[in-house]
Amino acid sequence: MIMRIPESCAECLYERQKNKTNNAEYLAEIKLLLDNRKETDTSPYMVYLFNKVHLKYFGESADYSEIKKQYNDLVLSMEDSLRRKINSAEDPLAAALIMSRIGNYIDFGAMNSIDSNEFLDLFRNTEMREDDRRTYEAFLRECANAKTFLLICDNCGEVVLDKLMVEQLKKRFPHLTVRAMVRGGEVLNDATAEDACYAGLDTVAEIVSNGEAIAGTVYEMLPDNAKEVLDNSDIILAKGQGNYESLSGQGRHIFYEFLCKCSLFTERFNVPKLTGMFIEEK
Repeated sequence: MIMRIPESCAECLYERQKNKTNNAEYLAEIKLLLDNRKETDTSPYMVYLFNKVHLKYFGESADYSEIKKQYNDLVLSMEDSLRRKINSAEDPLAAALIMSRIGNYIDFGAMNSIDSNEFLDLFRNTEMREDDRRTYEAFLRECANAKTFLLICDNCGEVVLDKLMVEQLKKRFPHLTVRAMVRGGEVLNDATAEDACYAGLDTVAEIVSNGEAIAGTVYEMLPDNAKEVLDNSDIILAKGQGNYESLSGQGRHIFYEFLCKCSLFTERFNVPKLTGMFIEEK
């Protein structure tokens, strides 16, 4: 089996911790965790373990509540104009899916810095590429024959765009029952149930918690009700690099949407940074 965290990724994870502190004991524990990682371990799981070590040495991690509200508010302020743009598109669902993917930019885990102007500039192009279109056709076929749809969410701000996408999904496929899985605790700027409700996602989807403060979806860590939802959803759309890292390669049929924000992803998919991906794993 290929290591899910290659050495280059492990080095990056360690450097990010070094940038936070020069506490030798803390960094020694972090290095020990990385050196003893299993083949199946993923970056979101390692960061989950780091946060437990951080709690022991320094107490609670940085509070992202203001940042989360800031980006939810930013995208909420754009909501009406974006909805008009979506509704006037030749294919509103396709446009909404691309906008939902653009929202994946707002990532305080994978990105060294977040630039609101760079984020807004991404909305200049909401057209699907040819490879997006091929995945989209398969996505539409699956939706037409499905009953249950699970959206696995990622970040705040992004969840507002996810709401606009789900609106179009339900217009196109009104027979679908839609659920949205969010983080079970505070981790970076990822969306919890409270954040998703603030963004209004609960008005279009039933909110399900993954039960843990982890920036990914590790099946073994899910509560029973979340496992049941994941196991019994006809279609799964997982957003973001963390969900891709923690769910891919497990034999599940999942659609993924994310921006490639670090070298692990740009090299894996052989694309420039911030390229959007829409892929199907069968």
